Amino acid sequence: MFYPLTVRDFLDRAEQVYADRVGIVDEPDQPAPSLGDVTYREMAALARAQAARLDQLGVPVGGRVAVISQNSARLLTSFFGVSGWGRILVPINFRLAPAEIEYIVGHSGADVVFADPALKDVLDSLDVQHKFVLGDDDGLYLRDTEPRAWESPDEAATATINYTSGTTARPKGVQLTHRNLWLNATVFGLHKTISDRDVLLHTLPMFHANGWGMPFGITGVGGKHIVLRQVDGAEILRRIDRHGVTLMCAAPAVVNAALDAAAEWDGPIPGNGTVRIVVAGAPPPTRTIERVIDDLGWEFCQIYGLTETSPIVTVNRMRAEWDDLSTHEQARRLGRAGAPALGVRVKVDVDSEVLTASNHNLDGYWEQPEASAAAQAGGWFHTGDGGYIDDEGYVVISDRKKDVIISGGENVSSIEVEDVLTSHPAVREVAVIGIPDEKWGELVTGLVVTDGSAVTPEELIKHCRASLAGYKCPKRIEFVETLPRTATGKLQKFKLREPFWAGHERQVN
Repeated sequence: MFYPLTVRDFLDRAEQVYADRVGIVDEPDQPAPSLGDVTYREMAALARAQAARLDQLGVPVGGRVAVISQNSARLLTSFFGVSGWGRILVPINFRLAPAEIEYIVGHSGADVVFADPALKDVLDSLDVQHKFVLGDDDGLYLRDTEPRAWESPDEAATATINYTSGTTARPKGVQLTHRNLWLNATVFGLHKTISDRDVLLHTLPMFHANGWGMPFGITGVGGKHIVLRQVDGAEILRRIDRHGVTLMCAAPAVVNAALDAAAEWDGPIPGNGTVRIVVAGAPPPTRTIERVIDDLGWEFCQIYGLTETSPIVTVNRMRAEWDDLSTHEQARRLGRAGAPALGVRVKVDVDSEVLTASNHNLDGYWEQPEASAAAQAGGWFHTGDGGYIDDEGYVVISDRKKDVIISGGENVSSIEVEDVLTSHPAVREVAVIGIPDEKWGELVTGLVVTDGSAVTPEELIKHCRASLAGYKCPKRIEFVETLPRTATGKLQKFKLREPFWAGHERQVN
């Protein structure tokens, strides 16, 4: 018997088994009215009410519904209220500039857009018939109305489109199917041993690869979601202490924020011996991992993946064979990207590019068939990352083949930043690279050749802020006389990176 895997399975189980358990503790400090403590019975009712509202608006199965929001219970519920009844959720990075949001909404063909109250002004520029502010719940929910059934649930149907910055100036929409998301969530949950005893603090933006699948997995096992709107090291420690948090997912910058806060914390560190933190986005330095183990007393785990892989590709977690090793040796081993997750195949081609094949890989890029074919040539997804597989079968990422900078866990297309910088009249040529930075992992840096006009780094950074999200804007500008190129005119960025990365074992940070 064949039974299609859909994301609603996770909510249906939570409602059946854990109906009266608090499933979500919403962010108390937000511009919308907080939903407070939400039981799984109430969460399921909200999801049905959202689906019923979309019925009323005439949004068909396969229609796109965009949400622009920081972490919130309403966004979390939308993963089910939208996709659970056959529509496609488009979670948009709330940090993007209005023009970037406008492009994504237009490219995805969204029928409806929901925006956080702090972002309500962006709705004015969007050419969409149905626009609502989250918190105006009469627009979001049609209560006490049973939604129309999804008559033919299809696990191959697209559940979400997640836009990611790549090597082109325009972001690509990653189509992830119900099957992709279902298997990613269950495999991720298996490797991280999630259970109904877990309390997840959402230190990861939910728009980011759908919170790595945790909105589905934690719901399915009846764990508790603690919504965190704004990352702050001290607040993370307070929430862990208040709610008994056991699990977090985060970029390295969040780890650093927690370590900085712990240095000022009065008393025992919350979560010592009970928290496990799953890190991805860039491999943290060995010393940082040591500090997580020794200073915080948390279990450090690492995964490697991309939005296109839902995201899980590899997993690195403490294993019994390492128990008697020194913390430094444990940290060194945990610094690798990890071993392939269950059902995932990984290999490295002749150019040292990491390739992967799994049930988690994207269906394609929305309305970009050529890019889809190129990314999945030969039946393998081409990650664009350079690396190798060591003698223990663990993947080590050593370089980034595609021209993407990862700063604070967010992808930044260097080409996109270059396009904006070169639009300034004083800029003749520019190369944007990532350089190592202790806080952000990589610092977006512009190397600029001017036309001789007087211009300051501050002016160029301000120029970028008019068109780009803040995290994409260069944090550093250096003026140079020339940029190295090949005989055919191709920019040789590796030569520009060399002085900044000298002494580093890997060309990612």
